[in-house]
Amino acid sequence: MKLNLKNKYALVCGSTAGIGKATAMALAKEGVNITLVARNREKLKEVLAELPNSENHNFIVADFSNPKELREQVIKFIEKSHGFHILINNTGGPRSGDILHASLDEFDLAFTQHLKCNHVLAQAVVPFMKDIGYGRIINIISTSVKEPIPGLGVSNTIRGAVGNWSKTLSIELGSYGITVNNVLPGFTETERLNEIIKIKASGSGTSFEEMAEMMKNYSPAQRFAKPEETANVITFLASEAASYVNGINVPVDGGRTKSL
Repeated sequence: MKLNLKNKYALVCGSTAGIGKATAMALAKEGVNITLVARNREKLKEVLAELPNSENHNFIVADFSNPKELREQVIKFIEKSHGFHILINNTGGPRSGDILHASLDEFDLAFTQHLKCNHVLAQAVVPFMKDIGYGRIINIISTSVKEPIPGLGVSNTIRGAVGNWSKTLSIELGSYGITVNNVLPGFTETERLNEIIKIKASGSGTSFEEMAEMMKNYSPAQRFAKPEETANVITFLASEAASYVNGINVPVDGGRTKSL
């Protein structure tokens, strides 16, 4: 299969760790020119140095709690450098906890970091995509779009909003050769998962190891995913080979999600 990704440009958010970093690596291996986005300059430099042909890649320092600044930084980069064929929307999940105990500030922050930031980035990159008749917007969300996950009240709420935003955008942009899809990771070996395991273990009086094994058993695959496994799916969706895949949610969860 020919992915035809060589020499395309991708903006990869939350790319200093986990699935974001794995996605940047996977795309770079296919010849994509990567622009990393995160708030930690030193970590961005470290990841940049790890990418194949590091001289072909760049980074933008931006904080996803400030959508206006994020948009300005990206537009400034585009004006001075190049547009993007691919946008990977990704940022860290909201704090764990039952929904009834969540504060309004938690909802506001999550809405800002996820939906608002996704929106301003789409606004920044879509004009170039329309001009060239090619674009891929891929949102890394969660399986909670299909089935709410206990103990992740704010996340369940905001992820659902992002899913509907994405579907709406896919309808509006489909005629321009631009696809918009969501990847829904299951339990993946990341720092975020370790945080969730610790909280669940503490709340149930079990050890970290016991809780990890219990959570692995939720999936028919009986294990956690590697970030690279999710990155491979994202890479396909970013390619020309996926040109007729639009407006869908793709769980990468080893079969854990019970709904169709």
